[in-house]
Amino acid sequence: MQSSRSTRLLYLTRRLLQHRPASQKAAPAAEGAPAGSGTGSSGEQTTHFGFQTVRESEKEQKVHEVFEQVAKSYDLMNDAMSMGIHRLWKDIFVERLGPTHGMKLLDMAGGTGDISFRYLKYLANQPNPTKRISHVTVSDINQHMLDVGEERARRLGLTSDRLPNSSVAWKCADAEKLPFQDESFNAYTIAFGIRNCTHVDKVLSEAYRVLQPGGRFMCLEFSHLTNETMQWLYDQYSFQVIPPMGQLLAGQWQAYQYLVESIRRFPKQEQFKQMIQQAGFDHVSYENLTFGVVSIHSGFKL
Repeated sequence: MQSSRSTRLLYLTRRLLQHRPASQKAAPAAEGAPAGSGTGSSGEQTTHFGFQTVRESEKEQKVHEVFEQVAKSYDLMNDAMSMGIHRLWKDIFVERLGPTHGMKLLDMAGGTGDISFRYLKYLANQPNPTKRISHVTVSDINQHMLDVGEERARRLGLTSDRLPNSSVAWKCADAEKLPFQDESFNAYTIAFGIRNCTHVDKVLSEAYRVLQPGGRFMCLEFSHLTNETMQWLYDQYSFQVIPPMGQLLAGQWQAYQYLVESIRRFPKQEQFKQMIQQAGFDHVSYENLTFGVVSIHSGFKL
């Protein structure tokens, strides 16, 4: 039975690869392989862009182009891809953070504002008798994503001039080299963004640097299901349905093909936990949501 299922999975995988657009037909490297794990013919380090192998100098531009293309349709596609469940995942993520008044949050890869807006609304529902001022810096490497987020903030009335005891700043920045001083924040969040970074270890190191002692790192990211059969079904949905859906709703097949492939290339839960620990964080843990479709990773700078 196990052999038959494995043979079927291998056959379907080959069929999927055969029907991918020509520009995407690159053999996948080992699942969860770290970025920068090879050297190209020119001597430059290589990394993965979905299932493609590219030079490190190329990846940032390629990722930038993907999110520039999908910025305006990003929220629509998140709803379509997850059947709206991403909203629940993000609600749980912010609840696990448990924001308190006076907190200074850095929300990386937060361009469209989903996490920051939840943070601000969560605080608005908490008593604040001493009128402590809370702050969030929404940061993203892609200015187009930030523009979408700022427009949404104005539409929702979530701007500094309209928020009592809270302020919001927007900053275009690279998660691998943050333009913030050491120990500037007491919370750092990154949702569905770290897998797009070339050097995940540098992102974690920078997160550790800008957090104050006692500060908390939290990451929400697509992950790997713990059940083999469910993972197989999820793979079929991801590769067979999501790229055509991206073409239909946003006119972007290639961008959503990359997004699916980038999920498969991201480290499994235990491996990513070890990477967070290696960056210096303590009390590192993770929580699977929806059988491991996504995971919440947490660690503290002590």
